[in-house]
Order: sequence, then C-alpha cells, then structure tokens
Amino acid sequence: MSSDFEPQPTSRRVVVVAPTPPEKSAYALARYSRSADSVVDSLDWVRSHSSEKFLDSFYFQYGHASIADLGHCIFCFEGVSELAAIEIEDEQLWDGQAKSTRYQDFSKAGAIVPPELVSPVDRAAYEAASRSLIESYLSLHAKLKDYLAQKHPRPDSMKQGGYRRTIAARAFDGARYLLFLGVPTNIGQVTSIRTLEKQMSRLGASDYAEIRDIAKEMHGACAAPPTCVWDPSQASEPIAPTLAKYADPDETARASRERMRRWAAENVSFPVTADLPDVDLIRPTDPLDEIVATLIYSATGSPFRVIHDEVSAWSRARKLEVVEVALEGRERRDEFARSFRSGYGYVFDVVADIGAYRDMHRHRRCQQYLQAYTDALGYETPELIGEAGLSSDYTPAIEAASAARAQIAKTSVGASHYLMPFATRCRSLYKMDFAEAEYIARVRSGVKGHISYRRVAWEMKQRIEELEPELGRLIEATPPEVEDPLTR
Repeated sequence: MSSDFEPQPTSRRVVVVAPTPPEKSAYALARYSRSADSVVDSLDWVRSHSSEKFLDSFYFQYGHASIADLGHCIFCFEGVSELAAIEIEDEQLWDGQAKSTRYQDFSKAGAIVPPELVSPVDRAAYEAASRSLIESYLSLHAKLKDYLAQKHPRPDSMKQGGYRRTIAARAFDGARYLLFLGVPTNIGQVTSIRTLEKQMSRLGASDYAEIRDIAKEMHGACAAPPTCVWDPSQASEPIAPTLAKYADPDETARASRERMRRWAAENVSFPVTADLPDVDLIRPTDPLDEIVATLIYSATGSPFRVIHDEVSAWSRARKLEVVEVALEGRERRDEFARSFRSGYGYVFDVVADIGAYRDMHRHRRCQQYLQAYTDALGYETPELIGEAGLSSDYTPAIEAASAARAQIAKTSVGASHYLMPFATRCRSLYKMDFAEAEYIARVRSGVKGHISYRRVAWEMKQRIEELEPELGRLIEATPPEVEDPLTR
C-alpha cells in the first residue's frame, strides 16, 4: 500500500500575527484549526468572508465556546467606584491592573454617588461624609509623611527623589484606611471574549445599580469601534459585535443568591464564636459538606468553620435540600456556581480590612468568596496611626462615616456600602492547593507589601505549620515585625 506522505521542509516554524480585531482573530484561528491552510491563508480567507455567519454557526449553534477564547480585547474602566472595581476584577481568567492606592492621590476625583441614593437628605449625608473622609485622608497623609521622614531619615546612599516617593508611598499606606468604596478608580484589563461574556453576564446581575449600568455600557462598547486606536489612519471596526451580543444578565445566578439568602435567614442560626483566629484554616474532607457550607457562607455572615461543623452533623436529606435551593431554575448547560467548586486542600477563612481584601483579591489560582459588606466586624486602626499620635484625626472620621451609613441604610443598604472605609473589616474565603498557599504566604508577606495583607499571609503560613509542620516549614514567609520602610 503506497502513501503520498513526504516530509516537508520548513523554513519558518514560528509565525507572529499582528494585533487583529478580536472577532477576526477568533474566526481566523478557529478556521486555522479546522483546515490545512497556513495561518497566512486563513487570515486572507477571513478578510473576504463574514465572521458573523461563521460565529453564529459554530459558536451559538454548536456551542464551541472555546472559539471566543481566541479573541482578546482591552477594556478600560474609568471613574468607577472601588466597590464596582472589586466586582469587575472578580474573574479567575483575568489579567489587569487597577489604580494603586500607594502611588496615587485618591482625593482629586470626589466620590461616586450610587444610583440607589435617591433621597435628597441621604444624598446630602453621603456627600458630607465622603467629603469628610477625603479631607481626613489628605490631612492624615501629610502628617504621616512628616512623621515618617523624622523617624526614617534619608540614607546617604538614597537619592532625594526616590526617598520622597518612598516616604509618600508609606504615608499613603497609612492614609488609605480612610479611602472608601465610593472613591473613583480606573482599571485596565485584557481578557478573552469568552471571559468578557461571562463578566458582562455576571455584572449585569449585580446587586448594585452602578455595576449593572457598567455591564450595559460594555455591551454597547462591544458593538462599537474602539475609542482608542494605535494608528488613527487605519479604519477600525467593532471588537466583538457577534460573540458578545448574547451576554445577557445572569438572572439565574441572581435568583439563586436571593433564594439562598432567604433560606439561610429562615432555616439556620449559627452560634457566635469569638475565639476563632482572623485567619482560620479548615480542611474539609467531604465534598457535599464543603459545597453546602460554602453556599451558606456566601449567604450569611458566619465563619466557615462554624457553618461547616454544623452542616457536617446534618442529615443527607437536609444537605441536599440546600443544593436544590441553590440549583432551582438551572438549565442543563448552565455552569455550576462558584460555590460548587470544591475539593481544595486548604480553605482559609479570613477577616481583614477591605484594603487587605482588595489586594488579596488579585490572586487567581484560588477560589474566592466575599461575604456581604457589614459594620458588624468593626474596623482596623493601623499601629502607625497610634504610633504617630494621630488617632484623634483618624477615629472621628471613621465614626462619622459609620453614622452616615446607618442613616442611609434605612432607605438603601446597598448605597450605604459606598461609604465603607477601607479600614472596615470584612470576611472572605479562599480555597487553594498547597503550592498556591506557599506562593501567597511567601510573596505577600514580603517587606515591600502593605502591613495588613502581610499579616494575613504570615498567618496562613502559621496555620499550615500548626497542622502540617513538615509542609509549613517549607514556606519561607517573612514575619510582619520584620520591616524595611525605605524599600517599596
């Protein structure tokens, strides 16, 4: 039996494709995988054929969602609240950067007024409280700069410009506790169109009107030519008019969250436990127990350990009742909610200030769950504030914001969250494997980091070492008392 096969000489094995409109690149690479043509021929083909027809056939009719992974786009979000930024960034397959609280002055852009804030009285209270927080933030930063400059004189080996920037950055680390979820920020992200779709669907079902409005703007942006182009002389076309047009709000997820909140409010009451550490390590062994406990954790304000211990003693029928409540209305092709992601060896329940959560939230190799914002856990007062004798500048600003939140919450709990200072403590859950725990503990505990998340990272190592000394000793984390304030 003869064969026509002959080895082919190859002069070029690596072909670089210049940036291409996201849908066109998705179309070209999808066709490339389905034909014998070179990528050059595939791109030529795409130039003369409709991507919309192809994508409608393969993506929507046949469910080849991986095609949307082949087109990437850059989205920037300007003047969104810090609250919105946290939700925007809540994608596992996400690459991006947000405005840094260490290197930029956040006092210049005012505050985002949440759309839920319709009462003139509440709006006035919100504006007064936000203005007071910003003024206190600026005053605190100036005083902290003076204090730190006195405490840490410039070494002869350090240039004046670098020294000033470092002192200013360390002062911002202290002042940022008075920033709040309503301050505006900017985010730049690079994602695949599939991730963009999921992001828009998720944001469109947010509990916050600002975020739902952002999702609508994203839809419009997908169908329009990009605002910024590298070469203004080149014609531009919409970045994802076909692949992103069906990214409707995920109402199934929203309904599931609401059902779980109602079920938890009506069916469970967990004991108050005051002796748990702020960084608690739990090692679930039963997947059903873990899933049920996670579903309830996301719907309540209780510690994961307390919930998991109670759930473990329930009957199988009661556990399955919780699962059924969460899955009601789910279609066959709908992905399971994040709460169903189980089987991770290390589950950390962390209570820390919102600023620390904002930084820890950047880690993508783990599953994360944030409980609803609340005043119940109090707020952090950084040691630097007391050490510098600035508690009288700090505490009244925090307490005034708390009083304004209490007033606003009577008409809109969601709007009151925008006045949460970064100092406010929140509870969040992280599921990961040992390699990720080692990475976070090692990197986030370093002297260049902010003290609030450095403590979290160090405590993660401590919890592992308590349970598994041999593994814990492999983690080279830096104790928070080790400092180098002139390193950033």
